[in-house]
Amino acid sequence: MTTEPQLRSQTPAQTQPPTPTRVRTPTAPLGTVGTVVGAEVKRLQSGYLRDRPDAVAALARLRRGAGKDAAGIADLWGLIDLQTLYTDMTLRQEEAENAVYAAMALWALHQQSRSTGMHRPGGDELGTAVRRLMPPGEILEPIRKRFVRAGAAPTLAALAVKLREITTLLRVEEISLDYALLADQLYRWQLRGGPDEVRRSWGRSFHAHRPKTAADPAATADPAAAADPTADSDPDPVARTTPETDPKDTP
Repeated sequence: MTTEPQLRSQTPAQTQPPTPTRVRTPTAPLGTVGTVVGAEVKRLQSGYLRDRPDAVAALARLRRGAGKDAAGIADLWGLIDLQTLYTDMTLRQEEAENAVYAAMALWALHQQSRSTGMHRPGGDELGTAVRRLMPPGEILEPIRKRFVRAGAAPTLAALAVKLREITTLLRVEEISLDYALLADQLYRWQLRGGPDEVRRSWGRSFHAHRPKTAADPAATADPAAAADPTADSDPDPVARTTPETDPKDTP
């Protein structure tokens, strides 16, 4: 009896595509630093939008730390509840404090005179928000260079200065950020290997963003566009916007 050879299936193997590396989604857990910032921003943002005097005054004080060593400004001590940081023994405490104060100060600058919340939990990562500053299908070099210079910052102090410039632009266009996620990233930035990790995440979110509607000021980015961080001496036609005095601020 002759046994006929079994025929191999002609159907291509059903292989699953590799899972793309993604930035944190709204359902993914935050670290301790991000959790602290998320809770404190939620508290102050709610009060600010309700025009509560204590929240308005707190934001005015926090803004003074934007782009500076906010953790070292004595006037900011006591504004933020940092107790949770000290219960997490896995944290590097100084780096955690620096990240919390830096993120909170940037958010306070971003929120100034805005009637909607500029912190959106589970919202845009920095790269996505920067991409939304650009018209559909275009790369604006002055904005791209600001973004690249932020990514090239050697220290958290230098990064805070660059992020202050970007935050000011986002504020003008009322483009929100997830400041809890940013806080976690600022903490990791100070750890070994952290800057490379955060830069990759920002670059990925910049390139991955796609406009959801025709009215959304974002579009597909050219992956090669952010490769060259040179030409810093070129004229920057994007005006450096100085935030106006917040009418809510007390004298």
